[in-house]
Amino acid sequence: MRPILALITLALLAFAAPSFAQTRAAPAAPPPASNLIDLNNASRDDLMTLDGIGEVRADAIIRARPFKAKTELVERRLIPESLYEKIADKVMARPPPAAPAPARPAPQKRT
Repeated sequence: MRPILALITLALLAFAAPSFAQTRAAPAAPPPASNLIDLNNASRDDLMTLDGIGEVRADAIIRARPFKAKTELVERRLIPESLYEKIADKVMARPPPAAPAPARPAPQKRT
């Protein structure tokens, strides 16, 4: 019985070893955030560096802030979808920082 059990154990280890050796390719990294224009913080001039964004559209984007996602440019009809496809890889919508929680008064000691 022991030799059979030993053979089964060796067979399982032989088939399992290749699965441990396999490595998975790392997913492609998105472009660095420093190169992207943040829709929530960019100046009018920064927005106007994007193809198809002039003074009027830059001002409309600034008035429509804050954005939760860059797709809101199309959803809110600020730019047409054809223009969005040209600039989507150049912009981002970093969510605004959360407001700090209000301070609570310290509990008073009862005597």
